[in-house]
Parts: sequence; structure tokens; C-alpha cells
Amino acid sequence: MKLNYESLKDKAFWEKAGITLPRFNRENMITATKIEPKWVHFGAGNIFRAFPAAMMQQLLDENIETTGIIVAEGYDGEIIDKSFTAFDNLTILVTLKSDGSTDKKIIASIAESMRMDLAYAELKKIFASPSLQMASFTITEKGYNIMGEIKEEPSAPQSYLGRIAGLLYERYRNGANPIAMVSMDNCSHNGDILFAAMETFAKVWTENGAADKGFLAYIQDKNKVSFPWSMIDKITPRPDDSVRDMLISYGLEDMNGVITSKNTYAAPFVNAEETQYLIIEDTFPNGRPALEKAGVMFTDKETVDRVEKMKVCTCLNPLHTSLAVFGCLLGYTRISEEMKDADLVRLIEGIGYNEGLPVVTDPGIIKPRDFIDQVIKVRLPNPFMPDAPQRIAMDTSLKIPIRFGETIKAYIETGKNCSDLKLIPLVFAGWLRYLLGIDDKGDHFEVSPDPNYNTLAEALAGISLGMAASKDELHSKLKPILSNSSYFGVDLYKAGSGKTLGERVEELFLQMLEGPGAVRSTLQKTLDFSA
Repeated sequence: MKLNYESLKDKAFWEKAGITLPRFNRENMITATKIEPKWVHFGAGNIFRAFPAAMMQQLLDENIETTGIIVAEGYDGEIIDKSFTAFDNLTILVTLKSDGSTDKKIIASIAESMRMDLAYAELKKIFASPSLQMASFTITEKGYNIMGEIKEEPSAPQSYLGRIAGLLYERYRNGANPIAMVSMDNCSHNGDILFAAMETFAKVWTENGAADKGFLAYIQDKNKVSFPWSMIDKITPRPDDSVRDMLISYGLEDMNGVITSKNTYAAPFVNAEETQYLIIEDTFPNGRPALEKAGVMFTDKETVDRVEKMKVCTCLNPLHTSLAVFGCLLGYTRISEEMKDADLVRLIEGIGYNEGLPVVTDPGIIKPRDFIDQVIKVRLPNPFMPDAPQRIAMDTSLKIPIRFGETIKAYIETGKNCSDLKLIPLVFAGWLRYLLGIDDKGDHFEVSPDPNYNTLAEALAGISLGMAASKDELHSKLKPILSNSSYFGVDLYKAGSGKTLGERVEELFLQMLEGPGAVRSTLQKTLDFSA
């Protein structure tokens, strides 16, 4: 059996496989969407199919909405060819629950999928439609870089965000109808980042005469074009082989995933955890789908900001990075396996409950302690979530100043002594030890990609496992790193009274260099000391 629209008619097959079918009339949905499109999404990755598309599926199944989503991909068109159109825009969503069970359903809420490079004229027509309410984005943090792109003309832009700006210009020229531009990417104040990019294009184009003068005012008018902030949280790893094998065992064909020429992992299915959060600032000048009935929390900008800080700075992301660093050093390849390690569980409990919660930003709509409880007890231990510390360790130098630096700043601002922090400096020392590319057994491993790796590796050159380094020698090498606020959010030598965080990191790093097993030994000693 192949996954396509025709195969959905064989209800007995899908029922036997335990895969839930859509309950709405898909042909009617596609027709309604073409007549009055309401939602376009950019970024056809796994998180889109597992979360926004699944939410719209729920609204369609419950007869709350009648139109679906048009998805466009502007970075890797192979995703559309190999994972969407090849399967009639259908996806099998496999939800991996912590109790060992799975929930499987066909996601059929995508009315049309497009390659932006081939269907730009069609996208212009959609953006000219007065019915369009929102355009949403999951294009990753890197997708918002517009360096070198703003010289493009609105008539034929070539870059991702240039084309988005060109679509907004088409909307402006066809009645200047309102729309919400909703970034769902995992970056702070994501709506402002998207707005800044669109405003930059509008300024350049209006100043050089390529666009009407009124276009800039249109972009800047919040009653016309809004850029809500949002916070999204749902772990959606790459398509897993065990899930593929399960689907094949039911008799499904063509379930093998692909790795595109741009190194994107895609398949006709997605696997994801059950837990999910999407909090969006409720500013939609042309209306919006009733996503609150599918679990979205709509609120004000300040609350979105507090939720994001709670998650990113205390309740999830710092714990993830801690597990990533020590998981690579201790030879783990699955986060769930790390959660069977008593030392690592003690580590993230201490960082979350003891060092983070005292200065957490309470958003009001979600209790921080409940959020951490769910992360530690349900989400991270989930044995069916194939997430790897090696993946999470990517770009760690960019993550640390937010995931840990904000907590250190909060200690300083509230008058707390940073020297009371024992486990956060342990993670910093572990990260430096990780950058050497030698695990706790003394074996070499590949450090995950990081834009600052070469600079950091050069600074740490000459440091090796078992070396008899003096404190002064180590200090001269580490000071340029530990005093760099771009890495840690603050100068660690200016944080703490008595022994500074910088001095503490030096001591812990030196202990971890003693030889094989020193990482584990230092971890245990520090945990016992901080208890």
C-alpha cells in the first residue's frame, strides 16, 4: 500500500494498521482553500508537519475550519518533490509517547505544496487575495540572515526573505490588505526579527525607487501588517529508522527517508513527542483560524516574552545543553539513555530547580516548576524520542549566553551571589573539555558544527588530556574565552564575590584534564559538593 489520496479509500487497511484517517472532505477543503486562501506557511520541515499542520487537521476534523494550509519551501525544494507531492501532500504523523505507546494519524490539512523558486507567480496571486489572514514561518534562526540580499528588486527577488518581501509588496499593490506575519522560529523576539528584515527591504526599495513610497508605511503600520511574537516548543527529531520499519511492517511502501542535496532529512512520515506548546501574541489584523481550539495560547507580547525566557533560560534549553555536553563526553548517543544516568539527572535537576528557578521569569500562564517537572520526568526520558546529544551540541557557543548567561545576569541584578552557582560553571568547564574532542575514555570524537569552533580550538591549542598544566598556564589560555561576554553573557571573572565563576570554571576544567574518567569524577564531586 502506498501513501496517497487514492489509498485513503481503503479504510480497512488503515484501521488494521492503527492509523487514524482524516474525518473531513479533503476535496472540499482543497477547493475552498484555492477560492479563499487564509493561511500560507513557509518552511516545509518536520516541525511544520508535526505541529501547525496537525493543529489545522484537528480544526478541519471538528468542522471548525473549512480551509487548509498552503505550504511553500524556499530553501530546499527537494523536500516538496520527495516528501509532499510524491505522496499527494499527505503525511503520517507518529507521536511517540513516554509510556511506550504510539499515536498514528494521516495529516491531510495541506491543500497545496509549492517550491518557491518554481511557484512564485502563484504565491503572488495568493498574497494578492484579500482573504489571506496569515503567513507563518519555520525557516530556522539562520533563515533570517539578509546580508548581501537587500539590493534585489521587488519584481524578481532571488533570496528567501527577499521573495517574502516581494510577496508583501504584491499584497500592498493589490489593495494593501492586512495580514499577520507569524514567525514560529525558535529565536528571541522572532516577530521583531522578521519585521526588521521586511522593513530593511522596504526601505531600500522605496529609497531607490524600485517600490512605491507607500510600501514602507504599509510594512510599518501594525494595523496593516503585524509581526507577532511567538514561542514554540515541540521536540521533532529526524525521521527515525525504527518508525520507518514499523510502518513498513504494516505493508506500507516507499517509507524510506531521503537526505537531500542540502542535507535535509525528510520522509513521508514525521515522528515527534506528544508534549507541545505554541504561545502567540494575539495581533491578527485580518482575523485568524481558531487555533486556540487546537491548543494555541494567545496572549500579549509581554507574556510571550516571559514564556520564552522561562523555557529558554531555565526550564528546558539549559538542561538540553547540559545533557548535550556531558552526553558527548560520556559516550551517549540518545538523550533518553542519558536520563538513566543518575549523575546526569542530578545535574539537570540541580541546574533547573536549584539554580534556575530562584530567578525564573514566571509567565503566569504556565507554572515554571510544572514545566520543569514535565521536561525531566516525561519528555527527556521518553525512550521513543530518538534525539541525540550530538545534534543538540551544535552551535553551543551561540546558545550558552542565552541559556545560561541570562540566569547569571539575573543573579547579579537581584543581588544574589553568583558564587552560589556550582553546576552552571561545571557545564561551562564541561563545554571547554568537550571542545578538545576527546571523550572521558580518552578516545577522539567529532565535535558538532559550531561557527566559533575554529577560534575556540585555536585558543585551547596545546591543552591535552593528562597534561601537567599549571594554573597560571591554564589561566592565560582560558581568560580570553571566559572573559568574553559574547560566549557567556557576562565576563565570568566579574561574576561572583570571593571566588569568581571564571576561577571556578578554571578549577573544574583542570580537574577534568587529569586523565580518563576525570570528567565523571569531577561531575560526581561537584554534585556532592552542591547538594
